[in-house]
Amino acid sequence: MTSARPVPAEHGLPPKNRTADRRRAWTGPALLGAGFRPFFLGAAVWSALAMALWIPALTGAIGIPTRLAPVDWHVHAMLYGYVPAVLAGFLLTAIPNWTGRLPVVGWPLAALVVVWLAGRLAVAGSALVPSPLAAAIDLAFLPLLALVAAREIVAGRNWRNLPVLAAVLLVAAGNLAFHLEAPSGAAAQGYGARLGLATIVFLVLLIGGRIVPSFTRNWLAQRGPGRLPAPLGRFDALALAAGGVALVGWIIAPDSPAAGVACLAAAALHLIRLWRWVGWRTTSEPLVTILHLAYLFAPTGFLLAGFAALGAGVPTSAAVHAWTAGLIGTMTLAVMTRATLGHTGRKLTAGRATTAIYAAILAAATFRVAAAFTPQHAALLTASALLWIAAFAGFSLAFSKPLTRDRLP
Repeated sequence: MTSARPVPAEHGLPPKNRTADRRRAWTGPALLGAGFRPFFLGAAVWSALAMALWIPALTGAIGIPTRLAPVDWHVHAMLYGYVPAVLAGFLLTAIPNWTGRLPVVGWPLAALVVVWLAGRLAVAGSALVPSPLAAAIDLAFLPLLALVAAREIVAGRNWRNLPVLAAVLLVAAGNLAFHLEAPSGAAAQGYGARLGLATIVFLVLLIGGRIVPSFTRNWLAQRGPGRLPAPLGRFDALALAAGGVALVGWIIAPDSPAAGVACLAAAALHLIRLWRWVGWRTTSEPLVTILHLAYLFAPTGFLLAGFAALGAGVPTSAAVHAWTAGLIGTMTLAVMTRATLGHTGRKLTAGRATTAIYAAILAAATFRVAAAFTPQHAALLTASALLWIAAFAGFSLAFSKPLTRDRLP
């Protein structure tokens, strides 16, 4: 996370103390004492539940009362259901640190959670209500989150993080486009899905480029001399620019040679970027290593997308799932586990349960990418889905106590 611009203290208290006081002043359920608590837990439960529903829905064993085609519902449930909840938990926790302003806690936080939950129910049950109403309920959350974030960023004069706000609005635009394309029955392959996915991938490149080397440097610095991650500089700006160009090209024309070349260039640059962060020195602490393994799926996705666009026999779904199941799934779990431990007063180290969660999500992502290359892929798809459920259900169980109880002294 970025360092905040100094802001004036109010009532004689420095910003960090004011933030802590605001959280301590909340005497209701601990679950509503910080943004990461309800949204990380809700995101994990939803992710496991949505995948558990998707398996029998895919085989026709059950029917989900939604107007979306089955594949469209699956994509929307993850891309515009799970990810916005994680994004909300991250932003509502990070923004007070960026700006020094008071966090959103208590009943205003509960209202945001209710809006997000209403969207999940509206889309899943959209066949039972007018389609415009279901879409409107679902579309309300991201603009509301952007409004809350904008108020805090602008009031705190934290202009450096305005790109994060722009990303939230782009994801909201992608969700709108997805709903507009849904009547065709192929929204999962449309502009709305690609816009949302590409924006989230770029957001991971942007924020991951800050936190992965920062957390790695902090951990390595406590363990004596040795090589440290390269500081942020021009190379990172070049890699981000190349990634942005490649993603824009992929949104517009994913099968074009130009997009393919741009994706291959981005893959090379982001692989070098990751190497500069010396992740191989962190293998004794899974809480740090997982950040590097998650980021590895970014150049992998670019590489697969590039070969797919150039007609090299690589299916586009391999690139998509390298980014979705691999980069997004693994990175969000890595951030959720680390943030939960840190913000609830736990030791920043991965125990057995956390390590098992990481193993499950890495295996789920690997199997899902591999399934794209295998004609008889039912077993791989099933294994990937079950491992995905295990990872997110495991997070829900292992972290429910710290998320729903007061911070340790």
